[in-house]
Amino acid sequence: MASENLRAALDIGTTRIVALVGEADEEGRIYVIGHGEAPAEGLRRGVVVDMEKTVKSITRAVKDAQMTSATEIDRITVGIAGEHIRSINSHGVVAVGRSDNEVTRADVRRAIEAARTVAIPVDREIIHVIPQTFSVDDQSGIKDPVGFSGVRLEVEAHIVTASITTARNIYRALERCQLDVDRMVLESLALSDALLSDEETEQGIVMLDIGGDHTNFSVVYDGAIRHTTVIPLGGRNVTNDIAIGLRCSVDQAETLKISHGCAMAAMADPEEMISIPSASAQTPKEISCNVLASIIEPRMEEILSLTLREIKKAAVTDMLTGGLVLTGGGALLTGMVQLSEQIFDTRVRIGKVTQIEHTADELQDSRYDTAHGLLIHSFQEELVVDSRPAGKGWLKRFENWLSRRF
Repeated sequence: MASENLRAALDIGTTRIVALVGEADEEGRIYVIGHGEAPAEGLRRGVVVDMEKTVKSITRAVKDAQMTSATEIDRITVGIAGEHIRSINSHGVVAVGRSDNEVTRADVRRAIEAARTVAIPVDREIIHVIPQTFSVDDQSGIKDPVGFSGVRLEVEAHIVTASITTARNIYRALERCQLDVDRMVLESLALSDALLSDEETEQGIVMLDIGGDHTNFSVVYDGAIRHTTVIPLGGRNVTNDIAIGLRCSVDQAETLKISHGCAMAAMADPEEMISIPSASAQTPKEISCNVLASIIEPRMEEILSLTLREIKKAAVTDMLTGGLVLTGGGALLTGMVQLSEQIFDTRVRIGKVTQIEHTADELQDSRYDTAHGLLIHSFQEELVVDSRPAGKGWLKRFENWLSRRF
């Protein structure tokens, strides 16, 4: 990028690839000055299955973003998600190094590194180590321990891992597009930056991103991500259900879902009829909106119920007083808020990006929240330890980040 005030972000989704170019002014306000979008060809469930098609899709989105922003993109912040993502919580302990027992940034670095020395399978790599809270001797719940006095420093950290093969294939695709990766960021982390207020992250909240092939959800409380999980169901499953139930093409089913879909049959008007073109020359058949909603509701209820089960399994239900935030294309269905409130028995809202000063009108819906979150994240000082920043000189950038942060 030509200027340090410019950043680019790439959301490699399961149905579309979105590239954004942003510019920050002197006061830190972010403006989206260019964007590009392309169908996510060559990808299945967030995994590269056809390198050539993936490279072409990324190139198309990036070129459009360069054209609309009149800038050249050579490095980018990219999101990662999918069923291959796994997370665990870890604990690191070190002795305070100074003779006067004052905790320093160097001690914090060593504690975080101690937390990341956890056994993981050989086919996985750590992409994030997210510090949650620190403890100095018997005092716990500390956000920033620097300057505290003690002899033992401990950190609770959330470790996110990805499939080595999947992550490397994304890197290779970007390298073939002549793009250097500034950061590879967990999409849930980027979304939390974009959609959640400080109050919500402290009191506890669930963030549910309903994508095309999978649904990501994360649990955030006490100011940090505590739990992340991927459910292998998404909007494309709903589309397939409609295609099977109404005996129409997948494209027709997608159009019906977007134009007339409702997540709750009780909210759909049984008197409102929808015309479905026939594959032959026969007269188009008609169904009511209520019938369409009756096909959609069971699948959306399944996705939400599986999410609730995972939350209960993580034993964090009592800490989630902030409710539920919905994002992603699946959040656009009419009745999603009401169905979610019914299943979770808590308040629910659709996510809204508030940290972008200006963006294009066509980007102001939930399908583009992840891309905006990645752009916001790219302008922020890195808050987590990345194990593998990509591109040439990644070790030097990692060392520079450590010196700035700690």
